[in-house]
Amino acid sequence: MKSILLGSAAALAISTSAFAADAIYEAPAEPPVAVETVPQFSWAGGYAGILTGYGWGDGEVEGVAGTESFDGARLGGFVGYNFDLGNQLVVGLEGDLNYDWNDETVAGVGDFESGMNWSARARVGYAMDRALLYVAGGYAGTNIEGDTAVGSFDDTLHGWTIGGGVDYALTDRMFTRVEYRYNDFGSGDLGGTDVDFDQHTVNVGLAVKF
Repeated sequence: MKSILLGSAAALAISTSAFAADAIYEAPAEPPVAVETVPQFSWAGGYAGILTGYGWGDGEVEGVAGTESFDGARLGGFVGYNFDLGNQLVVGLEGDLNYDWNDETVAGVGDFESGMNWSARARVGYAMDRALLYVAGGYAGTNIEGDTAVGSFDDTLHGWTIGGGVDYALTDRMFTRVEYRYNDFGSGDLGGTDVDFDQHTVNVGLAVKF
């Protein structure tokens, strides 16, 4: 009887130790640590901004050999809308209205200047998070004025524009811009004098996303 009791006690002790070992080695794994993901910046939506820069204009005046320089500072504003097509491809539409301080005196003909100008452009861009590289092109127009010996005249020129640049988002709502543009405004008539005008511009801007 005594041997039976000792054997039972030994078996109980062994099973208790095995259970304790299983309890130690089969403890449930710790839950995975949550990793916060930062939402990717999106260029989709509307925006509006202001710009400034400098323009280098070349004008050809009928009856005058060579070209005349119409260079000066510029100030303007722009509005647009971007569509995110996925795979970092962004397309959009944009319009702008600017004023150029460009004037030149053409000897023997008169004084000429360009002022208000505008454009409507389509844009295609490649987004790299907060940087957007883009090219853009479309319609462009400007107003020119001339004071000649036979009077004062003005005309509206219609042409095209093309260029490219980079937008960079400072915050989720605000971005900066640097761009180059070439504007070919075509030709106009100032009191019987034909004038052709084209322009290279460099702009910097600041805009707010809606």
